[in-house]
Amino acid sequence: MAKTPTKPPEPLAAAKAPRKSGRPTSAKPRAPKAKKTESEPVVAEAAPSPEPRAAKVQADPTPPLTDNPFALPGADQREMLEALSLNLARAAMTAQSAIAEAALSQADRPAALSPDPFNVGPAMNSVMTSLASRPDKLFAAQADLFNRYMDLWATSTRRAAGEEAPAPSKDKRFKDPAWSENPMFDMMRQSYLVTSDWMNGLVSSVEDVDPRTKRRAEFFTKLLTDAFSPSNFLASNPAALKAMADTNGESLVKGMQNFAADLERGMGKLKISQADYGKFVVGENVATAPGQVVWRDELFELIQFDAATDKQHAVPLLIFPPWINKFYIMDLQPENSLIRWLSAQGFTVFVCSWVNPDKDKAGFGFDEYLEKGIYRAVEKTLEQTGSKTVNTVGYCIGGTLMGAALAHMAAKKDTRVAATTFFAAQHDFAEAGDLLLFTDEHWLNEIEQQMDAAGGVLPGAAMAETFNALRANDLIWSFFVSNYLMGKSPAAFDLLFWNADQTRMPKKLHMDYLRSMYGQNLLSQGEFTIGGIKVDLSKVKIPLYFQASREDHIAPMNSVYRSARAFSNAAVTLTLAGSGHIAGVINPPSANKYQHWTNAALPGSLAEWQAGAVEHPGSWWNHWAAWLAERSGDMIPARDPKKGPLKPIEPAPGSYVKVKS
Repeated sequence: MAKTPTKPPEPLAAAKAPRKSGRPTSAKPRAPKAKKTESEPVVAEAAPSPEPRAAKVQADPTPPLTDNPFALPGADQREMLEALSLNLARAAMTAQSAIAEAALSQADRPAALSPDPFNVGPAMNSVMTSLASRPDKLFAAQADLFNRYMDLWATSTRRAAGEEAPAPSKDKRFKDPAWSENPMFDMMRQSYLVTSDWMNGLVSSVEDVDPRTKRRAEFFTKLLTDAFSPSNFLASNPAALKAMADTNGESLVKGMQNFAADLERGMGKLKISQADYGKFVVGENVATAPGQVVWRDELFELIQFDAATDKQHAVPLLIFPPWINKFYIMDLQPENSLIRWLSAQGFTVFVCSWVNPDKDKAGFGFDEYLEKGIYRAVEKTLEQTGSKTVNTVGYCIGGTLMGAALAHMAAKKDTRVAATTFFAAQHDFAEAGDLLLFTDEHWLNEIEQQMDAAGGVLPGAAMAETFNALRANDLIWSFFVSNYLMGKSPAAFDLLFWNADQTRMPKKLHMDYLRSMYGQNLLSQGEFTIGGIKVDLSKVKIPLYFQASREDHIAPMNSVYRSARAFSNAAVTLTLAGSGHIAGVINPPSANKYQHWTNAALPGSLAEWQAGAVEHPGSWWNHWAAWLAERSGDMIPARDPKKGPLKPIEPAPGSYVKVKS
């Protein structure tokens, strides 16, 4: 197969004549005829030639308008139609060729493990059975749908009689003015919204079904109705149709080239581009905070970052990012780099950069990530700094591991960690959100077989596809429309570049995480065994700082709040940030974005906490830095990563972060 492109190929030149790459395939406007002057001789009308029709067309390329609806278009219009026809044919051929090549590339691969890997069928069957047993409820729902359509027809009739167009929709899918200004598209939009809202509401109204079964049916009904939005189809998307008309079909040609490139990048599976991946290089324009790799083993590289101040706090800060993603979400660009910002606040910053595991790590589980990861990184950080204690950060799943490690340390009377911060981390998974839908035993068996087929690791794209499904309109369909229907090139967006830079996961670790945490919620119940000890979170007594995000769909705020309360004997400080799983965490003060809430108490429920919380504008980083500084010791001369006991191996960001899946 051809080498995977870093960006979609430029459109092919039209067969008619060579043109510059990237220009629309459209007829060039003809130069205007020179007007006759008084000095020009008047030529007598010539006798009729053998081809009077051709002569007449040359003399007057644009025939006058007539009342004949079947009159032929002028030459300019004909050339535009020819260009449009040519580009539509090219677009169709590009798509057909890409699909054929994808089919051939998939031909020698095993068939899907299951036609229904998420076990949606039984969930929908339960919902439908429940509805069928309540004919009165079903009849009421049908009457409700009929009334909604009657209201819609009444609104459309008033529009036809001259009523003003409605205000533009706040739904990002329908932000183009044509969706409200054009009566046909307005009708299409509102009809879709009526039907999809009715379908989702009908499923949600079922009462006598297991809550998790019902939630699975709700989730996949929402996925289905989102997929059938008229904005996702060329013939019913006014913005895409306008782009096609304005470019004589060139936008559709480019869109199908984007489609072909994404199929090739996914090796036969559609892998929608979310960013211009060719614009970023790790270590060159992302992950550029200066520092040194001071330790490397089979599981991680330990990076110590350069000081940005003359003095630093005596107690170093060691960050454990999630192994599902790479650490440079905390060091994208200088202006939004959490690592640079922490260095500027006078902290000695270390990061554990996890290896991107391959088949040789298939047997690594929580025990290995505890002993060879958490404990070894703590040991090497203390060795490098000469400090007796270290403060730690656990981000997302890295925080889950760090919480279990703190309980393990408490059982062993290990006091090397003085204080810990958790970013969007869960330890009590009772209310872990929609990801719980992907962790029933049926799906776990499917994913286990998938990892076996991949040699004992979860392919990097697998988790990304799951996360994208949680926000399908934002992370799937918006790019489908922009890239393929509109023919636009993805933007150079550092966060989405990082989001696509996926990592693999060892089978033993991942299956234990899904079954023990999501499936059985063992950690919060004191039933999780790690490092040979059944650990109890209530035994942890060091200061803890929890950060949750109000719109987090990966670690929902209620789940993080329950996790904070699981450390019942620790001094817990919790802050709620605006936005979601990433932007809620990576929000530098200089951006002046969002807000955060604080409350010194930790009552029984999140709702009670929110009722007593105080809202503050902007980032939560300063609040956290003040908390951290109080627990980081005196100020000492700044540490140089090149002059510690551990000799530098290579400059940051190291080698492990550059390994592609």
